[in-house]
Amino acid sequence: MSAFDELDAPTRQELEAAAFRRLVRHLRDKPEVQNIDLMNVAGFCRNCLSNWLKDAADERGLELSKDASREAVYGMPYDEWKARHQREANPEQAAAFAEGTSGSHA
Repeated sequence: MSAFDELDAPTRQELEAAAFRRLVRHLRDKPEVQNIDLMNVAGFCRNCLSNWLKDAADERGLELSKDASREAVYGMPYDEWKARHQREANPEQAAAFAEGTSGSHA
């Protein structure tokens, strides 16, 4: 068992929440990193993270729309982020995505 696992649940949750906030801040500061690049390298993207946030809210019976969870991750409405930062995937990115996900990412 690691030292992290031995922490009391509230402390562990505080640390995990701080790490989540830092990850979101990091992704907001790096809009040039495209979601498809994140998917191809790490197997998740900003949309995945926003979906996980919504799933956590749903599991607790809390109302959080898909748009609200995306705005929490992107720092702005998703359509605005796409218009400002999203580029069309090049053929290599698209091929790597299709190969790595078997087309399962939504």
